[in-house]
Amino acid sequence: MATSTFDTLLQKIETRAARAGVIGLGYVGLPLAIAVARSGFAVTGFDIDPSKMVALEARRSYIDAVSDAALAAEIDAGRFQATTDFAGLAACDVIIICVPTPLTKHRDPDLSFVEATSRSIAAHLRPGQLVVLESTTYPGTTDDIVKVILEGTGLKSGADFFVGFSPEREDPGNQHYHTATIPKVVAGDGPEALSLMKAFYGAAVSTVVPVSSNATAEAVKLTENIFRSVNIALVNELKTVYAAMGIDVWEVIEAAKTKPFGYMPFYPGPGLGGHCIPIDPFYLTWKSREYELPTRFIELAGEINSAMPRYVVGKLAEALDIRAGKALSRSRVLVLGLAYKKNVADIRESPSLRLIEIIEERGGRADYHDPFVAEIPPTREYQALKGRRSVALMPDAVADYDAVLVATDHDSVDYAAIAKSAALIIDTRNVFNRLGLSADHVIKA
Repeated sequence: MATSTFDTLLQKIETRAARAGVIGLGYVGLPLAIAVARSGFAVTGFDIDPSKMVALEARRSYIDAVSDAALAAEIDAGRFQATTDFAGLAACDVIIICVPTPLTKHRDPDLSFVEATSRSIAAHLRPGQLVVLESTTYPGTTDDIVKVILEGTGLKSGADFFVGFSPEREDPGNQHYHTATIPKVVAGDGPEALSLMKAFYGAAVSTVVPVSSNATAEAVKLTENIFRSVNIALVNELKTVYAAMGIDVWEVIEAAKTKPFGYMPFYPGPGLGGHCIPIDPFYLTWKSREYELPTRFIELAGEINSAMPRYVVGKLAEALDIRAGKALSRSRVLVLGLAYKKNVADIRESPSLRLIEIIEERGGRADYHDPFVAEIPPTREYQALKGRRSVALMPDAVADYDAVLVATDHDSVDYAAIAKSAALIIDTRNVFNRLGLSADHVIKA
């Protein structure tokens, strides 16, 4: 039975006769769905958001990594369709879970989306399916939660169906790599599941990197993001120390990175953003408690990075006091950039939202400009900011603000014009110095 089920599914994958289902058509799911469709598979995308269905029906992409033309090509070729009806999972041979894995307010993993999705799959599970989790999580989630929920149907992993994990590696705004060219780590619950994972992903991406277990693959993703979190925390801490000494951390980094070995540059900022780095390390710190092992290094990095927005607002208040003789509580501030990184529209976990919140907690008024984010959408933590709109960067309008706080250094912004119009600039990205626009009213923070 097991061999027959495995062989049948493997043949479907190798001949592109398998239908893939991608659950969660966001920053990870939609690019993956289109990459899989391009490789020759029929793909059904599933999402609970009706507005996404409206956009996709109109062949309009809402994700920068997928162009309207690329989306339309796969729809018109009959290789991609989208629905809110999860009954269609029964027709899928490969099912990929790409749903959010946020933290609770107590920084514990919130796996409610993974659990609910697994139950939806279980309701339509049949023999001969491969179920893959791509959502970032702690080691053990795939086997201890997804597999267990699916086996609650009476079907058995490795005999009737197969389970695997492959961590997503999306990088919004990256012009050098896309879904099909980023090496893909894959793992499975047993050798047959791993073989299916290698065959399926090997058809869609250029390089597949197999590892020994689902838990190992889950740990790979956490390690990648913890590496970045810790190193960014290091330079953020160095920024505060060197600033007290009158040393420019940006100049230090530029000189240090000329060393051709043993050093990799990371850069400070106003805090961490995105769907991974501010969140994922805490999945490991939570899991480590089960083994009574401390994760002081990881937790300290999280504390340092989380403190950056308040540090930046402190520098803003100090500069307003010293240079303008004005309290932050009586000041109007323009936050430049709402997205968490340059040249994208992604505001997930963006420190800009926290900056606005802190400024207004201290009595100031904060507006924002972002060429990619016309209006602040609903967010879990910043409901009060919903609906605020980006203001225009007209010289007279910029001059009316007591300070401009650069939180995200989008390339399309006219920084020279801002340098001329703004009374005071707080630069958390070193963009003015980088462009040769250093001036006495530009303060690094």
